[in-house]
Amino acid sequence: MIKINKTTVISEEELKYDFSRSSGPGGQNVNKVNTRVTLYFDVKNSSSLTYPEKKAITSKLRNRISKDGVLRVICQKHRTQAANKMDATNRLVELLQKALTFKPPRKITKPTKASIQRRLENKKQRSQTKQLRKPVI
Repeated sequence: MIKINKTTVISEEELKYDFSRSSGPGGQNVNKVNTRVTLYFDVKNSSSLTYPEKKAITSKLRNRISKDGVLRVICQKHRTQAANKMDATNRLVELLQKALTFKPPRKITKPTKASIQRRLENKKQRSQTKQLRKPVI
């Protein structure tokens, strides 16, 4: 079980890992070993997530989710398959944590009388400064 936050837990059975050859430098190891990890998580058909959670994840991570509702995370930073697998899982947890944080709605407030007065006084002073800069005719 992978813990996302206090209320959300995802079963490891819902994650699908795919391994392929990594790109970039690495010598002979790159040509022989499948170290690149692609993690797939089906957000749309997940039994661990509630409908509001699925909606929040699909809206906030829409660039990473396919049309089928599958979230994809790729990791090829490390030289070993196990390290890349752990890193991909950790990145998935971070993405889901960010997507599931809800911001409280902003309370609309009015400016105070004192702040309005200060703003108007500031404008008058600025206007006087500019008037004094004009050439005298």
